[in-house]
Formats: sequence, structure tokens, C-alpha cells
Amino acid sequence: MRIGYLECFSGISGDMLLGALVDAGVPFACLEETAVALGVGARLEMRKVSRGGLAATKVDVIAPDQPASGPEHSHEAHPVHAPHRHLSAILAIIRSAPLTETVKARSIRAFQLLGEAEAAIHSIPIEKVHFHEVGAVDTIVDIVCAAAGAEALGVDRWLASPLNVGSGTVVCQHGTLPVPAPATLALLGDAPIYAAGSPMERVTPTGAAVLRMLDVCYAPLPPMRIKASGYGAGGRETPGQPNLLRLLVGEEEAAQADEAESVAVIETVIDDSSPQLLAYVSELLLASGAWDVYRAAVQMKKGRAGVQMTVLCRPDLVPALRDLLFRETTTIGLRWRLEKKVGLAREFGKVQTAWGEVTIKIARWPSGKIANAAPEYEDCRLLATGHSIPLKQVMQEAMRIYAETTGTATSTRKEGL
Repeated sequence: MRIGYLECFSGISGDMLLGALVDAGVPFACLEETAVALGVGARLEMRKVSRGGLAATKVDVIAPDQPASGPEHSHEAHPVHAPHRHLSAILAIIRSAPLTETVKARSIRAFQLLGEAEAAIHSIPIEKVHFHEVGAVDTIVDIVCAAAGAEALGVDRWLASPLNVGSGTVVCQHGTLPVPAPATLALLGDAPIYAAGSPMERVTPTGAAVLRMLDVCYAPLPPMRIKASGYGAGGRETPGQPNLLRLLVGEEEAAQADEAESVAVIETVIDDSSPQLLAYVSELLLASGAWDVYRAAVQMKKGRAGVQMTVLCRPDLVPALRDLLFRETTTIGLRWRLEKKVGLAREFGKVQTAWGEVTIKIARWPSGKIANAAPEYEDCRLLATGHSIPLKQVMQEAMRIYAETTGTATSTRKEGL
């Protein structure tokens, strides 16, 4: 399993995460294209900076009529006169943009969480919430680009260290308030927090929303083989506490095949929803952390045709995914259970085809012998689309090259959970 581990020893903000993603290998062009796709007139700037003597990447959102960033530019100092937007206007921008469904679903979820937090703080309906600094162009771009960067990184599970939220006060639309700001505190929920370093806001509302968007779990660094790392810089130089976010990306050490792990299975049967709605809900579930979602046609009582939706996920995600099903579908009941699963150790390799690079997912027996291997679908799809060739041709060629380079006969079957 591919893990993304966020070390938030100096907090997290939108620009810090974008910098860390680029520093860890996400192409800056991917984020630039996402910003342009939103159609809000914003662009990105990227530069190398030093924080506490450590090299890092700084990514800034340059809104229309805003001057280019300089050494003192910071998203952490929220503008008091930021544009006001309703949640519906922001969601319309995201939904109309030419982005993948996963990126849209994650971004929409982040803003819904922000809206719910603001509504609870002010005791008003969510449709009446006026977004202030969280509704500014830079935050829309921060969140959507973070979702696109996370997708590009190909991480299966996000983890984080306890959060250094900072201390002191922050000036926002509602006046001078203690750190963490009310919206940040509401979004963090029961996340482990502490304060260290000079007084300042270290976890911003955008940073907290992104953590929720990625379904981050807070845990010590797990056993993993590091494949990439990156440092994302905040806007300030803070002596004694470098204003940095570190991202580690690696492959989790898999459990042995004979060691059973718990998997939660959520099921519901629906007979009054359109296929398009159920496809949309499936995308939301996957974006919210589900391992797999599948649908099967069933015949219900009185001869009614229905669809059984089954969701596989980590046990700790059951409450969130259960609520999503109730909120987004017409079901009024579901069931869930814990089951045991066993899996082969997994790893990833690369092959170079005539059209570009393809990732190969490899499964091994406990002895180390290869059980099966398969090309990653998304890699092959992008090459097939870009070169106007059949998808099966790309997949077959990738496996041919893999077999030649390893001297191994392989199967292209991809095992599920």
C-alpha cells in the first residue's frame, strides 16, 4: 500500500501542502493546469526557498490583479477584505471545471466541511454562510490543486503526525481571535494537537480542511520503504522552528499472506435511484477513502428490480461512509460487518514502453516468488488516449516488456480485496 505521511511539526496550510507535493515529485504543470481549469483567473508561481537552512519548495497562488509573490508573501496572514462567496457559488465553480471526478468530489467535500464548520460557529443554516478568507480565490485554488496533486501522487492512504497548531492570536474577518481560529478548531475535531515555536497561526482553516478531505489518520510513522520526500514552505522564516511541512511517500511493509486483517463491509439495496446517481455516489465513496465500491443488480420483494451497493473500507471509516450513503442516496437502511482478509505482499515497478512509462503492480508469495503482475490502468489509459492507440495494446506491450526484463511469466489478472 502506498502511504503519504505528513509531518506537521510546523503546522499545515494550503501553500505548504502544494509545495510539499511538488517537492515530492508531483509535476508543477499538473497544479498549473488545475488552477487554469477552474477559470477564476488565478495562476501559480513556484520557487525554491530556504527555511531554517533547509531547501524547500514554495508555491503561491496569484489571484487576478495581485502582484507577483515575494519573500514576504504568505497565505497564513488571511486578508481581512477577501471576497465573499456562498458555498453554492464555490461548488458551481468546481463542478463546471474540466477535472476528474475524484478531484471534484474531494474538493466539494472540503468546502462542504468548511461550510458546516462556519454554520455551526455562527448558528446559521449552511446556505446562509458567507465565506470570507476561505472563499477567496487563493483558497479555492489551494484546495482543488491539493486534491489534484494528491491524485497525481497515487497515494492509497494518508497519515499524519500530531499537529503543531501554533499559539497567540490571528486577525480574521471576525476580529482578533486566539489560535487555532474557530473554523480550524471545528475542522480538526479530535485530531491530536499541541503548540510549539514562536506565536503564530500554524494550522490554517484551509490546511485543516485538506486534512479532512484526504481522510488523514493520525499515527506514528508506520513501517514503510521511502520512495520520495518533499518539503513545502510557509510564507515566514521562523527562527528555531522552520516553517515547513514534510511529506514522506513510500510503500507500507505489507502483512504476511497468512496474517488476517480486518475489513469493513457496508451494504445497502436501492430501488429508486438512477444509475448516474449511484455512479456519482461510488466516486464520492472512493474519494472518501473506500477501498472498493461495486454494484450488483438484485431482485427485491414484490418483483422490484434493485441495485445492491457494497463498500469495502477500513473499519474506522464506517461512520463517515455510512453517513455519506444516507446523505447522498435514497436508502433508509444499511448493514455493515467486519470480515477478515489476507493479501499478498505488493510492490510497484516501472517499464518504459514506446509511448511512455507504465507502472506495474506486483504481488509476491511469502517466499518472495512473484504470484502475478498487472499494469496500472490509469498509466495505460493516459498513454492510449495521448497516442490514439487501443488501451489493450498498451497493456499488452507493458506486460511483454516486464516479462522480458524480469524473465518471468506473469498474469495480468489484478486481485481485489
